[in-house]
Formats: sequence, C-alpha cells, structure tokens
Amino acid sequence: MRNPFNHQQVSRISLNSDVVDCIVFWTKNPANLVNKLSVLDRMNYHYYFQFTLTPYGRDVEPNLPDKQDMISTFINLSKMIGRDRMAWRYDPVVLTGRLDQKYHYREFEAMVQKLAPYTERCIISFLDFYEKTKRNMAGLNVVRSDMPEMREIAGNFMKIARSHGLRLETCAEEVDLTDIGIENGKCIDDKLISKILGRDMFFKKAQGQRKTCGCISSIDIGAYNSCPHNCLYCYANYSNDLVKANIALHDPNSPFLIGRPQDDDKVIQKKMESCIQVQ
Repeated sequence: MRNPFNHQQVSRISLNSDVVDCIVFWTKNPANLVNKLSVLDRMNYHYYFQFTLTPYGRDVEPNLPDKQDMISTFINLSKMIGRDRMAWRYDPVVLTGRLDQKYHYREFEAMVQKLAPYTERCIISFLDFYEKTKRNMAGLNVVRSDMPEMREIAGNFMKIARSHGLRLETCAEEVDLTDIGIENGKCIDDKLISKILGRDMFFKKAQGQRKTCGCISSIDIGAYNSCPHNCLYCYANYSNDLVKANIALHDPNSPFLIGRPQDDDKVIQKKMESCIQVQ
C-alpha cells in the first residue's frame, strides 16, 4: 500500500488469516463481492460490512445503481451473513433547499421500514465541509447545520429508529447526543469483532484519528481517488480525471490496488499481530 502523501513510501501488509482477525468492508455497492464471500469463508477470514445507503439522487450520487437495487443487495447480504454483521450508514446527512428536514425524515423512515429487520444499528453523520467537498457541491446550495439543528434532526431520527427496534449511533461527531440515547459508535468495533470470532480479544485504541472517533486500531488498505461512484460529498476523491486515470492503472495481478511496484519504492514490512488473547 502506498502512502497517499509520499508515493515512494510503501507498506507491505500481510493478509495471512493468522494475523488478520477481521476485515471491515466499507461500501456503497458490494454487489460484485457477494458471490465471492464463500472464497473468504473457505480461507478462514472473518468480516462484516459498513454499508452506506442514502436516499440521494444522481445530482448528489451520480454513478450509484438504483436505490431499490441497493436495498435488495443489503437485504440479500444480511440473509447470507446475519444482521449483526450489517451496519447501515445513513451518512452523510446533506441539507439543501430541496433536501430539507422533512425530506430526510420521510426518506429515513421509508428506509428504516425496509432495512430494520436486516440490521441492528444505523450510523449517522453530518456533512463535513472539506475544501474539495465545498467545491464539488457548490451548485447544490448546501446548508451548513449548527449544533441545535443537528440535535433536532438526530432526535427525530432516534424516534423513528427506536420505533422499529433499531439502534442509532453517530460516527465521530462533535455534537454530544448521548442524552437523547444516541451513542458515539465504533466503525471498527471491538465488541462486534469479539462476538464474530467468539474469542477473548485485546484491542488498542486507534491512533491519529479525531478525538471523537471510537474505533480500535486497524490498517486501511484502500486508496484515495479510486472510486468511480463520484459522490459529490466524498472526501477521498480529488477529481474525476484522477479517478479515471487511477482506475486505468489497476492491474489484478499487481500487489497494489492502483499501479505496479516501481524501482524507487521504499518498502517497509508492516508489523502485524493478532489481537486474540492466548490463554
């Protein structure tokens, strides 16, 4: 994996199942992966999904499949692996003149009715205004929420979720919502991983993340500027042209997601160890 801020600095990461306790898939569209999960099962990998499903149209998420198809994918995947291994992300909450509070309450409730039987929790977050996000969304007249509005929206989401037996969590939000029953969640979740493995584990807190991030330590093997969905709020794509160029460099026979090894690469073996407690 290349360091995104230093191209020649490369980490070699072991994917041996003896040191990979669990894989967490972040995705908006896992359809191509569903039929390959049996391969991971045979190789003794454990995994769960963070599945983002939002109600936006192609003006915000231009290259995603039809949302009803995505809901069907979510349901089918949950039936395969279990609802406890499916975390639904309604993320981010984008507010514009058209995508107002009433829009979100209506769409959120419609999605909750369909997804609640197939997941135990929903993770919400509000739009972060990165410079590239502001540039990409300039034509949508996005409204920046203040803390009181975030609390109001989250409170109404909580009522809807609770009425369908769904746990609501936030992801690294500055606003404290614990008084209305919404905990700050953990995307890389120690309790869930221990449950999936059925083992006692010892985890370290993730370093270098935002103070409000509750995740345990993990290794991200993704790459910036590699997703063709081109959602306007995305912080991981700098430009569509760069995404296209990178996708063209993908080689399934390469150890890199994008491109191939280069002569001036400085390769460092990443230290890997299992978190399973040995009795």
